[in-house]
Amino acid sequence: MDTDELAVLIREVRSEIGHEDTEVRIAEAIFNGERDELLIVAPDRSDKSIIIGKGGWVVGRLRERLGIRRIHVESEIDLLMRRERVKFALERLAELSGSFRVLSLLEKPLRKRLEYPVGLDFLTESDSAPRNSIREPDTAVALSGGTDSSFSLIAAFNLGLNSVAFTADPGTIVLPGHVRRVVDELTASLGVRHEYISMDFSEFQRAALEGRFHPCGRCSSMIEEVIMEQIKNEGIDTVIFGDLLSTGYGSLQVTDGILRVNLPALFAASKQELKSAVSPYGLRAASGFGCPLLGEVHRRYPHMRRYSIQRVLRETRAGVLEPGEALELVWSICGSRRTN
Repeated sequence: MDTDELAVLIREVRSEIGHEDTEVRIAEAIFNGERDELLIVAPDRSDKSIIIGKGGWVVGRLRERLGIRRIHVESEIDLLMRRERVKFALERLAELSGSFRVLSLLEKPLRKRLEYPVGLDFLTESDSAPRNSIREPDTAVALSGGTDSSFSLIAAFNLGLNSVAFTADPGTIVLPGHVRRVVDELTASLGVRHEYISMDFSEFQRAALEGRFHPCGRCSSMIEEVIMEQIKNEGIDTVIFGDLLSTGYGSLQVTDGILRVNLPALFAASKQELKSAVSPYGLRAASGFGCPLLGEVHRRYPHMRRYSIQRVLRETRAGVLEPGEALELVWSICGSRRTN
């Protein structure tokens, strides 16, 4: 699609809905006929904002005018960063080549991501790769029931990995009933073996509710330790986590002979991309930040909210969260809403 013609059309749309007239800069426009979607690449984020318009009105009207299913608008700066992270991941993959069998299934989708670095639906569509190309169940997925880990399980399944899913269960104050239902329904729909691992959080919970510390970091470490111990007992050499931040070289780590794959980070994913990728599975994304325990800590000790906000800002700085998404999460933290 010609970028000059597209820029003229965007200016027309902006005029129709009452936006100020301004120059529209487009670095590249790529139409994916197979997916009926258009990728518009703007030079920088300010140019991206002009194309999207206030509240997304401009890009929404543009999609209607063009009669296509979806339009993605990305800045060239963001895509460059995403591609570089994927390149680093490929370099790390090459370093580990031959040491773990599952690595052979990751190179092709990573190169696909490098070629077209927008959207991850190809990792969650059932026909994206032959299944069970590895016969023995030698891959585990740490499944919390959130968007990130759910994406990781679905992607692992569709990449052909024969996975077992483990969910740490410290009780309903950390793993409420509605999250358990998400876990149960997802694993059942995929036909994936799944096990809950009971944890005694009584001392940890008491200390957190006494305001001794912010619970998130310690909770994650404790859950990871239990999951890793279970994996060792099962004789599994590869585990997949839903970490978004450990991109590039950090997305593939080996400790004590076990390969840790931070799958969303491996593909330099954003939170929006993960939500879109898992949407066909009927997964409802959390509307706030944290578990019921964290919500109670926020209520009792308002100063703890700053540490939760810092965690949101960390993901925003990394490009995982868009500013609007971050604002919603910060708002939920300030309101002490209890969500999963």
